[in-house]
Amino acid sequence: MVTTNWAGNIVFGARALHRPRSVEQLQELVARSNHVRALGTGHSFSRIADTTGDQVVLADLPSSVRIDADARTVTVSAGMRYGEVTGRLHEAGFALPNLGSLPHISIAGACSTGTHGSGDGNRALASAVSAIELVGADGGLRTLRRGDADFPGAVVALGALGIVTSLTLDVVPTFEVRQRVLEGLPDLDAVDEVLASGYSVSLFTYWRGEGFEQVWLKQRADEEPPAAGWLGTTEASDPVHMVRGMDPVHCTQQGGEPGPWHQRLPHFRLEFTPSSGDELQSEYLVPRTAVSDALRALDRIREQIAPVLQCAEVRSVAADDLWLSPAYDRHSVALHFTWLPDTDAVLPVVTAVEAALEPFAPRPHWGKVFTTDPAAVRPLYDRLPDFERLMGEYDPSGKFRNEMLDRYFPRP
Repeated sequence: MVTTNWAGNIVFGARALHRPRSVEQLQELVARSNHVRALGTGHSFSRIADTTGDQVVLADLPSSVRIDADARTVTVSAGMRYGEVTGRLHEAGFALPNLGSLPHISIAGACSTGTHGSGDGNRALASAVSAIELVGADGGLRTLRRGDADFPGAVVALGALGIVTSLTLDVVPTFEVRQRVLEGLPDLDAVDEVLASGYSVSLFTYWRGEGFEQVWLKQRADEEPPAAGWLGTTEASDPVHMVRGMDPVHCTQQGGEPGPWHQRLPHFRLEFTPSSGDELQSEYLVPRTAVSDALRALDRIREQIAPVLQCAEVRSVAADDLWLSPAYDRHSVALHFTWLPDTDAVLPVVTAVEAALEPFAPRPHWGKVFTTDPAAVRPLYDRLPDFERLMGEYDPSGKFRNEMLDRYFPRP
């Protein structure tokens, strides 16, 4: 059996791949296994889901979407993808506060790794979680709720505390969004203003010229659009893709036409595969206040970045209280890189990016490619010792551990 992640850069070392069809089957599997890890949709580029033991895919568990209109929550089974839930929420008059670029990713996997969308007022996707149910090391079910002492350490938990079976998420009233693509933002110092100009904003560059080639501006339908020529930009006359040469038919509708939140906040449509997976990705979150300085640090090494880059994206993320979230306790800017699918060529550049960003305390996305030494990661998370305590309490035998967790959270 050979199983890889979506991009194909990781070949998993699991001895067996399981697809339980019920929570009870999952409990039995976890109880008898020595080592077990959950695999979502495989959109991580790191070894976060790898194991030498049993690997579990939850997509065959019974799908469940339970909306509580009074509590303004939705409870979903962990194997579901965002795109399988959002339409049903919208039809019921509700929305999630934010979404990532892809509606194709599993909800549990995205929350467990600290995945996010964009927007000065929008926190990471895991911040919508108000309750989480998981299978513990003994095979028993455990539920943690917002307000419990351990809860902030159990949502972005990297699969280290158990296998998630369901999540309860906060919802808000449904809303409409307009998406426009503006081209040609020459001034790096304008990035701060641009990030604050919409509900969700993404800036794209290839690090081959001045400033940013594209600004994807997603505004609520009742927000005023920017004036023509704003900050030297022009609105794209036709749909565009952020990666040169890719067909924009995969992208969500542009041009300012209003539409439901779930059809505009992601960059890509659910009904299309956004790309072949021929790419690698890295991402680092730095303080929101450092955005201009961090971008200028990257600009100084553009000649190293550009030859192996497909595109780079800049987004803002509001602070949260989840211990291992890359946006923990600080408003952040996410500096994202989509690389060519050439690990040998990319890794030295990743190391150069990390060195350039080092003065800004960059927190790497747990599910992306990074080379940061554990000794440099540990000081970035004030509550990391508390998380290690949870690992010891929830999984004393190390059943959910793998090589990556042992590297960044070594056993006492």
